[in-house]
Amino acid sequence: MPAAPVSKRSSRLYSLVGTLRDGHLHRAEDMARDQGVSVRTIYRDMDTLAASGVPIEGERGVGYRAQADISLPPLNLTKVELEALHIGLAVVGNGMEGDLREAAESLSAKIDAVLPEEASTAGYGFGFAVYPFADAAQGLRHLDPLRAAVRSRQKLALRLNNGNSVDVRPLKLDYWGRVWSLLVWDETTADFTQIRVDRIAEVSLLPGLFVEEPGKRLEDYERR
Repeated sequence: MPAAPVSKRSSRLYSLVGTLRDGHLHRAEDMARDQGVSVRTIYRDMDTLAASGVPIEGERGVGYRAQADISLPPLNLTKVELEALHIGLAVVGNGMEGDLREAAESLSAKIDAVLPEEASTAGYGFGFAVYPFADAAQGLRHLDPLRAAVRSRQKLALRLNNGNSVDVRPLKLDYWGRVWSLLVWDETTADFTQIRVDRIAEVSLLPGLFVEEPGKRLEDYERR
């Protein structure tokens, strides 16, 4: 799987942290000129870095500096690596108290600040958003059999957390907004549907494989 793209904003934020951590005072005007952006953009970046836990000192019209204990180089993460990091932070954030929980929340905010803009949604925190760790773990244990079923075109019987059961043709696994989902052709409703993986209680294999039929294929869904 290719590495997740790094947006211009992400690269700029990394660059600004590198500039600020020398301990000297840096004017917004100078940083804006170096980055090729407006002063107002630099002000917004400073607010973002401060909100994400980077120890920014200073104010508009005066200058800024930062002193972080540790600074890591930029990293390119795959979606699966990002999900693993998300789950790890959620474990600490939901299972610990005190300094460790605060550190997990701070790290979560820092990751949110440098995620590609197209992959980040306002109002969702990276480590503790959309669903808590217990639900995430519930869904992740089904990923391997679901992937295998998609590849082999194996029909499945899914029992959902709400007690309902459906017979499906699994077509595609997708990850978006911190949630894994399974696109299926639902044999019961005779239509396509998206099922959140963390809402699946049990996965059972049905006898036989399915063959592609017009109107029930992934390409038919994507043409809608």
